[in-house]
Amino acid sequence: MASMTGSAPFSRAVVRAMQRLYPKALADSSWDNTGLLLEAPFDPSRRKSNTVLLTIDLTRAVADEAIALNSSIIVAYHPIIFRGLKSLTFEDTQQQTLLRLASHGISVYSPHTAVDAAPGGLGDWLADILTGTRQTSRHDDTSDKDTAQPQPSTLQNKDNNDDAFAGKRLTYTLHYQQSQRGLSFRFSYPPIPHSRWPIVPQSPELESHPGSGIGRVVTFEKPQPLPTLLDRIGEGLNNPKGFPIAIPQDKTISEIEVRTVGICAGSGASLFKGLDVDLLFTGEMSHHEALAAIEKGQTVISLFHSNSERGFLRDVLVGQLEQAVQEEWKVVREEENGREELNEAMGDEEFEVLVSEVDRDPYGIVILKEGE
Repeated sequence: MASMTGSAPFSRAVVRAMQRLYPKALADSSWDNTGLLLEAPFDPSRRKSNTVLLTIDLTRAVADEAIALNSSIIVAYHPIIFRGLKSLTFEDTQQQTLLRLASHGISVYSPHTAVDAAPGGLGDWLADILTGTRQTSRHDDTSDKDTAQPQPSTLQNKDNNDDAFAGKRLTYTLHYQQSQRGLSFRFSYPPIPHSRWPIVPQSPELESHPGSGIGRVVTFEKPQPLPTLLDRIGEGLNNPKGFPIAIPQDKTISEIEVRTVGICAGSGASLFKGLDVDLLFTGEMSHHEALAAIEKGQTVISLFHSNSERGFLRDVLVGQLEQAVQEEWKVVREEENGREELNEAMGDEEFEVLVSEVDRDPYGIVILKEGE
C-alpha cells in the first residue's frame, strides 16, 4: 500500500501531548525553533511501534537507537534544525540523520525553550534539586523527603590545589555523566523554605500555564552554606565525578553562604546579565562571563550544558508524557475510527515512552589516577 499523507497516528498523539504540556507560545520564537521539525510519512505496511524516544540531543547514535527500537517519533529537547535549510543532502551530518529518520518513518519533535519556561519544567526541576521541593510533576513521586533528616556534607573541605600527584606518573579514565536509566530521584535532603519566580516572566501570560517564564530566581528564607548546595546538586544529578565551579578569589568554598540563586538550564549567561544574586547555577558560561561574575562577588556553578537538562527527561518528562499521550492517543483513535486502512494501527492501545541510553553531553571528565 502506498504511503499516506501525514505522519503516523501515534506520532500525532505525541505531538498533541507535547503541545499541551509545553505550548509553542512559551518558547522564545525570536531565535528558537520548536515544534514538529520532521514529519515522516506514515506507511501502514511499514508501521512503527507505538514508542516515543526522549533525548536531549539528536545525534547519529540516538537515531540508530530509535531505528533499532522501531520508534514512531523522537522528542529531542534541542532542535536539530535551528535555521532555514536550502537543501537536504548527505554532506551535512545532521541532515544525514534527518534523511535517515525520514526514510524509516520516524518523526522528530523539539520543545526546547517551551520546556524551560513552563511551570514544572526545567527551571523548576533545577530549583527543586537545590531546595528539596517537588514543584515539578515527577515520574517517581514516592519520596519521603518531608520527614527526611538533614544529612552531613559529603564535600571534602579542601580548597587548595591538590598536589598529591606531583612528580608521579599518571593514568586516566574518561568519565561521562551517566545516563538516567533506572534512577529513582528520591532526594534524601529535607526541603528548604524559599520563594521562587521567573527571571523573565511570560508576557502575555498563558491562562493554561500561569507563572511561566524563562529562568528562575530562588530566595532562601535563611542563607545556605555553599557545601550544602553542592551536596544537593551532586545527589540530584546522580553523583557526577565533578563539575566546574567559580568562586571569588578572596573566598573559599567553606566560607560562602548563599541567600539568592539565579537558575538557567543550558547556557544562562545572557539571561543573568544584571541579575543581583549570590549564586549563578547553569549549564555553561564562558571564561570571561564567569570571571566577571566572581569579580562582582558571585559564585558560578556550571554542569556542562546538557547535563543541566538530561535528568529532567526521566525524572519529570516521562511521567508527564505517559499521562498526556494516554489521553491524546485515545482521542486520535476515536477520531480515526472507521478508517479500514488504519485498523491495525488503531487497534494497538499500548505505547512506551523511553529515554535514550546513548544520549550524552559531548564533554566528559578525565579522571587522573596515580600510576603503578
